[in-house]
Amino acid sequence: MEKIKSSLTTLCYLEKDDKWLMLHRIKKKNDVNQDKWIGVGGHAEDYESPEDCLLREVYEETGLTLTQYRFRGIITFALQDVETQYMCLYTATEWEGELLSDCREGVLEWVPKAAVNDLELWEGDKVFFKLLAMKHPFFSLKLGYEKDVLRECVLDGAALDWRAFLSAEYLDVVDEHGEPTGIRKERSLVHQDGDLHRTSHVWIVRRKQGKLQILVQKRSENKDSFPGCYDISSAGHIPAGDGFEDSAVRELAEELGITAQKDELLLCGTRRIHWEAFFHGKPFIDNQVSRVYLLWRDLDTEQIRIQESEISEVRWFAFEELLQLVGEDAIPHCIFMEELQMIQKKLIDRS
Repeated sequence: MEKIKSSLTTLCYLEKDDKWLMLHRIKKKNDVNQDKWIGVGGHAEDYESPEDCLLREVYEETGLTLTQYRFRGIITFALQDVETQYMCLYTATEWEGELLSDCREGVLEWVPKAAVNDLELWEGDKVFFKLLAMKHPFFSLKLGYEKDVLRECVLDGAALDWRAFLSAEYLDVVDEHGEPTGIRKERSLVHQDGDLHRTSHVWIVRRKQGKLQILVQKRSENKDSFPGCYDISSAGHIPAGDGFEDSAVRELAEELGITAQKDELLLCGTRRIHWEAFFHGKPFIDNQVSRVYLLWRDLDTEQIRIQESEISEVRWFAFEELLQLVGEDAIPHCIFMEELQMIQKKLIDRS
């Protein structure tokens, strides 16, 4: 007897070590997903619940039995001239078994989350990947396609400008302890409205010829605040859904090309920062909960690969020299003396 397939499907992304398990669909003929990278899953069969379908499809395509998974949202996949599908989106973090070396649907590969958007994806998949990264509550997402072109995107019943959504940086609005409140806003609006948000600050130090040196970056002239000023070695806003240390490690890689592990970061303390100014003719309110870290790295400036859109140069200063220059405002900077003193105290405590 032929199995009955419904318009209800499941789609699951297994995650480990900051990677997603992706399936490159290159084996099936007449596959609507031909050459695309997607998660694992498929159509529910007669009398199957979404969870029945999830567990069966994941096992059939990967050889793994899920033991920890989460229902993240419903995706209405509306493709011209193809029956509309209602996809139950799951993520999974624990399973049993060994990953199949040969999948009937395509090629399985663990892909770093930061590299997923570089793959050949359905454009709408980038939307739900960002929602997942933001730890968005359970959502309903409608994706309407004309051939491979995304024409309609509706999130929880409201039209979404998906291009603007994908290009925007969203931050968690937090309480005085740095804990997310559940409100997320686009970065420019956070600084317009003065919402409390999180940042991570990493100061890189080394000893050279017996003297302590500290690395500073010079901010690009295009920055929305303090253009052309000397600043912390590496710092950044923490994207919605991310954590202090994860963000710190990622910013080091993006801004300076430096690979670090979270356990290498030495926490110096937490700061509460508030100031207001005008940049490029617009008011700018910075209201932060910041965690300050110390990282030991002995690198010449030529070994540091700067993110040129953010940084114009990096430079090592003798620690005592930088303390004096900042204290006297002898260089253009946006460095807080309190932060340098936190670094100094941490170094003394560990000596």
